[in-house]
Amino acid sequence: MADTPPRQVEPRVDESSADMGTLVGLGLVEEQPVPQYQDLFLEPNLPPADEPE
Repeated sequence: MADTPPRQVEPRVDESSADMGTLVGLGLVEEQPVPQYQDLFLEPNLPPADEPE
């Protein structure tokens, strides 16, 4: 049997009206919080590394 060439994957666009804005407007779901990444990662206060000679 001959090898079939791979098919291109095409993204499908969901054209339904059940997007998050609609669901929030209908009161079916609560609005999702926006993640805040500021000050989440703290850099350690380390002295400068000595360069090897």
